[in-house]
Amino acid sequence: MSRVIHSYDAPGRFVAGTVGMPGERTFYLQAREAGLLTSVSLEKAQVALLADRVQEMLEEVGAIGTSTVRDDNDPLSLPIEEEFRVGAMGLAWDPERQQIVIEAHALTDDEDAPDVGDDDPVGPDTLRVRIDAGMAGAFVRRCRALVSAGRPPCPFCMQPLDPSGHICARANGYRRRA
Repeated sequence: MSRVIHSYDAPGRFVAGTVGMPGERTFYLQAREAGLLTSVSLEKAQVALLADRVQEMLEEVGAIGTSTVRDDNDPLSLPIEEEFRVGAMGLAWDPERQQIVIEAHALTDDEDAPDVGDDDPVGPDTLRVRIDAGMAGAFVRRCRALVSAGRPPCPFCMQPLDPSGHICARANGYRRRA
């Protein structure tokens, strides 16, 4: 089957969001432009890592605070139809357009992810989004808020605490209450 590349050169919206209650949430990246909507699912750790890497790139190219974009705190757009589950991600800076290029590649058995911008018809399905520094900064802030809105960590083992507590290995199996 041929590779599908969902490409957004000027999305009206690019956000991370969740569906579900803390501890049972599914994380999504969602891009919307001119009536097109693409949603891909990923892990919480991938959202946190992507936010960190985008922030580092903004700092590296000196694009922090270059544009003011209103933070997008609206829920994900409906319908949420998962195109694929993210396995690998890529990130690049386009100096000509002054944009960050974010690619999310479908989970595959192949360990090699395509290079950013690779349009080879053979490879994993891909979500490719180009955003300016202002939108990237708003994206980072939203990602960090999403990640921190989950379950609080155990003070001993840093694993998420369920409302009923959890069995903590660092406390010799003692069940701590939240």
